[in-house]
Amino acid sequence: MMRALVSMSALSLLLAALPAPMLAQGKAAAAPKAASTAVVNINTASAAELDALPGIGAKTAARIVDYRQKNGPFKKIEELMNVRGVGEKNFLKLKAQITVGAAKADHDRPSQSH
Repeated sequence: MMRALVSMSALSLLLAALPAPMLAQGKAAAAPKAASTAVVNINTASAAELDALPGIGAKTAARIVDYRQKNGPFKKIEELMNVRGVGEKNFLKLKAQITVGAAKADHDRPSQSH
């Protein structure tokens, strides 16, 4: 009986000690992504640039690029919430770091003056 109690105590101490290092690793990995302060134009940004935004992973960045190719440039930043994976919560985190501007194709077109 005493042996079982000692074994259970040792096991619970071991389990209690395991999550701490894992938590520290998770925070360290997330820190560089949150450090980005540059404003990103969601109409011209590459998937890699979008991936650098907080709350946006590689899959969501690819979806943003796909959405932009299928639907044309974003007219306002709120349209980003139409992309699967970008809900209101994520959008509110991103709002200060994103902008919409003319898409690259608009800059490449020659001006029409008559």
